[in-house]
Amino acid sequence: MAVPARRTSKTKKRMRRTHLKKTAPNVVVCPNCEESIMPHRACTKCGYYKGKEIIKINKKES
Repeated sequence: MAVPARRTSKTKKRMRRTHLKKTAPNVVVCPNCEESIMPHRACTKCGYYKGKEIIKINKKES
């Protein structure tokens, strides 16, 4: 097995991993019910996408 001759320093290791970071997902507001949703997806609360009802949502009366 190949073994590194020298230990990788903290700086070199961190420089290699600089692009490995988490990013927050994009969120848009549904124009119909004003719920936060992912872009280009039907709203899970009201079922609308681009002003048209795509998914039938059963709303419980309370």
